[in-house]
Amino acid sequence: MENKEYSEALNLLSGLIKEVRRLDDKLLLVDIDLLESMLHFSLRNLPKAKASLTAARTAANAIYVPPAQQGNIDLQSGILHAEEKDYKTAYSYFFEAAYSYFFEAFEAFNALEDPRAVFSLKYMLLCKIMVSQADDVAGIISSKAGLQYVGPELDAMKAVADAHAKRSLKLFEIALRDFRAQLEEDPIVHRHLSSLYDTLLEQNLCRLIEPFLWVEIAHIAELIELPVDHVEKKLSQMILDKKFAGTLDQGAGCLVIFDDPKTDAIYPATLETISNIGKVVDSLYVRSARIMA
Repeated sequence: MENKEYSEALNLLSGLIKEVRRLDDKLLLVDIDLLESMLHFSLRNLPKAKASLTAARTAANAIYVPPAQQGNIDLQSGILHAEEKDYKTAYSYFFEAAYSYFFEAFEAFNALEDPRAVFSLKYMLLCKIMVSQADDVAGIISSKAGLQYVGPELDAMKAVADAHAKRSLKLFEIALRDFRAQLEEDPIVHRHLSSLYDTLLEQNLCRLIEPFLWVEIAHIAELIELPVDHVEKKLSQMILDKKFAGTLDQGAGCLVIFDDPKTDAIYPATLETISNIGKVVDSLYVRSARIMA
């Protein structure tokens, strides 16, 4: 894992799993299935990561599992549930599920005074931010359990929560710069914050261009305090994704915004009428076939 030789590690585990199953050592099997889930997740193979985690949970349910190991299982469960947002399922359901798993992991690690408890707490705060409950972050950090782990990891999440609450891209970028090790270098946090940054950027751009029909891109970049080329690229992507109707006049360096096209009610009504006529024709055909018979 440390050398990032994930495929080689999976090849070694495949032979080891057969031997362990033959010996029926369930505790060791839990460790191996959990490690296999982590390796598949690192390779971005979520279905296999979930399957391995399910196997680990099934084996763990049949025996006594030490609290630290149960914490590892809950932590991996939370990570996988949070990752489900990639499948366009409701953010709130999966992040709330992830939040509950992270809470269980934190409880297990906290009872053992395990240093991994701070990462479980960090991911709990991440889930709160991702479901737009950033106001809860300060309360969790100032709680009795949170005060035990005050440090750079929690300070980083508090900075992100403040930026999200204020819808400020500038504060968001300052947080990413000041807490690079805690945010950018943590692959779990980095993936979700990249998505959050894109969402904040789109919301801010939509708010800024709303009063205009024609506006210079440089003016938008000045208002949002971002480089012109970055803003232009994002606006182009938003137009292609149909986030708003408009076009970029790159020669003049301007954005032209169109009025939202209004759907004419006559077309849906016409399609419904044609569909009903088709049903009537089908019904008459069936009746005539019965008469002829």
